[in-house]
Amino acid sequence: MNLFLIHLAKRFLVLIVGVIVVYITVWLVYPFFDKRVSIAWALLATYVAMAYIILPAGMRALRLFYQPKHIPLYSVTPDGFASDPINIGLIGTQNQIINAMTNAGWYLADNRTPGTIIKLAFAILFYRPYHNAPFSTLYLFGRRQDLGFEVGVEGHLSHRHHVRFWACNLHGPEEFHQDVRFWRRLHQPYLSSPKRQFWVGAASKDIGIAPIRHNAQITHMIAPDTNAERELIIEDLQKADMVASIHTISAGRAYSLRNRALRGSLNSDGRLAICELKN
Repeated sequence: MNLFLIHLAKRFLVLIVGVIVVYITVWLVYPFFDKRVSIAWALLATYVAMAYIILPAGMRALRLFYQPKHIPLYSVTPDGFASDPINIGLIGTQNQIINAMTNAGWYLADNRTPGTIIKLAFAILFYRPYHNAPFSTLYLFGRRQDLGFEVGVEGHLSHRHHVRFWACNLHGPEEFHQDVRFWRRLHQPYLSSPKRQFWVGAASKDIGIAPIRHNAQITHMIAPDTNAERELIIEDLQKADMVASIHTISAGRAYSLRNRALRGSLNSDGRLAICELKN
C-alpha cells in the first residue's frame, strides 16, 4: 500500500510539473517571442527555450531533492536518467588506453568546446565526416567521462560505435565512493601492477537520431544490443595485438534499460569483459 502511494505521489508530481511547463510555454514564453518575430521563428525560439534551457534547468533542480540510488551498472545523463550500461573494463595507464584504442582503429573524441561544437555543426550541415566528434556528457562516480573513443559506420554519418571510459578512482564526490569500491572489488584480482589503473567503460552504437523523452531535445538513437559493442572493442584490440589477458566477470543479472531516446531501449547481459593491456 505504501509503495502504491509513493508511485501515486510521484505521478502526481510529474503531472504538476507538466501543467506548469504547459502554462509557461503557452502563456509566457511563446507570447514573448510572438510579439517580436514571425510565427515560424517564434515557434522555433519557444522550442529551443523550453527544450534546452527551462526543462533541463527544472530537471536538474528536481535532482537536488531526489537522487535515485542504484548499483553503478550504468551511466546516467546530467539530469540523472539511466543511460549506457557499463560493459567493458581496461587495465592500464591513460597513455596505454589511448595508444591501444587508437592502434585498434578508434579515434579519441575531442572535448566539448565552442570550437568543436561549431566544427560538429558544420560537419552535419555539409555532410562531412568528423572522426573525433565530441560526445555528449554521461556520468559515473559523480563525474563525467574521462576518455571517449569512436569509429564511424561506413556510409552513415549519423551512425557510429563509441565508448566512454571512467578511471576507477576516488577523485569524484565522496557520496559516490561506494560505487568506485563496487568496481574495485570486482577487478582487484586482475590488477597485476599498482602503477596501472582500472577503467570501466560503456560501449554503445548510434543508429540515428530521436527526441529525448523528458525534454524533446534531439539526441542519438542507440542500438539495443550493447553486448555486441563490447565484443567489437575486444575483437579490435586483439587484432591490434594490444591485449595481454581477458577476464569476463558477472557484475549483475541481465537487464534492460529504457533509453532516454523516445522508443529506445538498451539490453545488457550484466557481464563485464576486463582486458589487461600490454605494456
